[in-house]
Amino acid sequence: MTNYAGHYAELYDLFYADKPYAVEARFIHDCIQEFGLRQTRAVIELACGTGRHALELEKLGYQITATDSSLDMIEIARRRAGQNGSEVLFLVAEMQNLELPAKQYDAALCLFDSIGYLKTNHALQHTLAKVWKYLAPGGVFIFEFWHAPAMLNHYSPMRIRKLKTADGEISRTSETTLDRVNRLAVVNYTVHQRTHDGNHSTLRESHTNRFFSVDEMKTLVSRANLEPVKFFAGFNKTDPITDETWHIVAVTQKS
Repeated sequence: MTNYAGHYAELYDLFYADKPYAVEARFIHDCIQEFGLRQTRAVIELACGTGRHALELEKLGYQITATDSSLDMIEIARRRAGQNGSEVLFLVAEMQNLELPAKQYDAALCLFDSIGYLKTNHALQHTLAKVWKYLAPGGVFIFEFWHAPAMLNHYSPMRIRKLKTADGEISRTSETTLDRVNRLAVVNYTVHQRTHDGNHSTLRESHTNRFFSVDEMKTLVSRANLEPVKFFAGFNKTDPITDETWHIVAVTQKS
């Protein structure tokens, strides 16, 4: 489904060091409190990456089972959990083949647009069926997705980001092409790393993510017997959703 392996996984937290995980976790917490079960405690997270959201949510009182398809990302998350005395359970699992201990969860999460790795309706419906299976009645599934109008009209074919490190400098080039018919963005990453002593290395990864309109996503979740409850313009409760909104946070419920 996605790579995030080896050295690229090791660099992941550097690339997203400025992402406000604690603020986003608080937003998710507020949504769970407003729309979820009164005594929500058990939470399953899909595509958890290196575990930053999971650890922040644990601080807010949740018992987290966090999954990702990348063993390397899960190992980084487990190391971080050990360093912080965390009890989050990190498991290697693909969204479409989710198999968990025989229990129900009060809430499920899939953040950072990771739902877009499910590139077809079949893949998405299969995963939503898994989520429905593990959610308790009245439980909420909260997820984030790329918004189609912004992607179609405002995407950047190329971006270059440079970061200073203790050892030298890293640059990451992102080259994006769109499959407008299937609503897919193909992003090819090239990472160049140069150290102060003159050594350099290059690695490449390719990721394909789907983007959705709000109406399309409402239809898809409804087919999976999840009720669309609220859609937000990112992690913000006041801004309206417009064609310039890049990220949508959706709250759905197993009714």
